[in-house]
Amino acid sequence: MTVRQRRYPKEEIARRGQDLYESGIRQQVEAGNEGKIVAIDIETGDFEVDETVVPATNRLFERHPEAQPWIIRIGHRAVYHFGARSLKQNP
Repeated sequence: MTVRQRRYPKEEIARRGQDLYESGIRQQVEAGNEGKIVAIDIETGDFEVDETVVPATNRLFERHPEAQPWIIRIGHRAVYHFGARSLKQNP
């Protein structure tokens, strides 16, 4: 099993991932994919879309074994949430 090391602080991963998502990936994936997961390599800008986190990140790691992934759920502010309150961006 490969042990991957994070090379950036969590805050840097989130900032870079969000910037990449908003600057171009969102327009490519949003239509018809609400609720799906996008795994983005913050170093290359490559991404994968899937129903769940593991398949999306696995495919990203197949292409880029040293990827530094950031994950977002399309149309939502968070990948997971607890409780009954909706986390959709546009309620």
